[in-house]
Amino acid sequence: MATMPPHRRAPGLPPTRGRARRVVHRLLTVVAAVAVGAGMLTAPAYAAPSVDEIEAQIDKQWEQLEPTIEQYNKVRAQLRVNKQKSDELQKKIEPLALETDLAMSRVSDLASRYYMSGPSQELSALLVSTKPGTLAEQLTLLDRLAAHERKQLEGVMAVRAKYDAQKQKLDALIADQEKKTKELAAKKTQINAEIKRLQGLMPKTVVVTEGCPTITGVVSSAARTAIRTACAQVGDPYVWGATGPNAFDCSGLTQYAYKAAGIHLTHFTGAQWNEGRAIPRSEARPGDLVFFFSDLHHVGLYLGNDKMVHAPRAGKPVNVSSINTMPVAGFRRPG
Repeated sequence: MATMPPHRRAPGLPPTRGRARRVVHRLLTVVAAVAVGAGMLTAPAYAAPSVDEIEAQIDKQWEQLEPTIEQYNKVRAQLRVNKQKSDELQKKIEPLALETDLAMSRVSDLASRYYMSGPSQELSALLVSTKPGTLAEQLTLLDRLAAHERKQLEGVMAVRAKYDAQKQKLDALIADQEKKTKELAAKKTQINAEIKRLQGLMPKTVVVTEGCPTITGVVSSAARTAIRTACAQVGDPYVWGATGPNAFDCSGLTQYAYKAAGIHLTHFTGAQWNEGRAIPRSEARPGDLVFFFSDLHHVGLYLGNDKMVHAPRAGKPVNVSSINTMPVAGFRRPG
């Protein structure tokens, strides 16, 4: 059977139509390849930063904030000292200013009486009744008196000028320090706002407090409140029978913490054991109560990772410690 040469087209197929089909086929191939590639290159979904990443960013911001705070404290301390110096100089300047004004008034009075207004009545009487030479002696005395006033005035003015110069320098320094204080305060506010923003990224299951380490896996809003309240008492003394707000015993602390969350617990470890729901240790979560010894005579607020906040004993303040230092009797979840 004979075949057509490769350069010949099939009978009845227009040349332009065949080329068009080939072009469309190539375009579809290209589009399909682009679609596949685009799917492969699509950016992954945004993943929220982890707790560790957020805390690392907060630490970085704090590294900038702490030097700013210390510089702010330094400038404020210098400012207080310089304002005190300025006030002391002002107290010295005030009597000198009064003395200057009085001396200037006396000199002005002498000048007006004897050099501008002519002889006074007292001086006219001298012209009539005094012996020859008396008038010359009196005029010499007046000249000396005026010279003395001028000399006194010059001394006062010199001292005042010295204090004025010192105060001017201090006032300029104070103005500069007040400007720096405002700038540092603005920077502190800016960094604090960024730290607050980062803290706002923390999941609701995370509690960050000053007295305790960062706590994750908090199961309820009541537990969050209880944890924040108990951790805020770290450092308060242990006092037998105390339920706060400034001193606690062990069950007094847990009662106080859950009272802030709207949950009433009896001020007695045995009652608190029965007022909570039993939780296996494997399922214990931050905010649960952890009890110790077979007679349940000690209780703490569990924080996770085998840590708790509790009021240990007389002589030891409320603190965070391991639950493994005492025999654990069990866990209970209030509410």
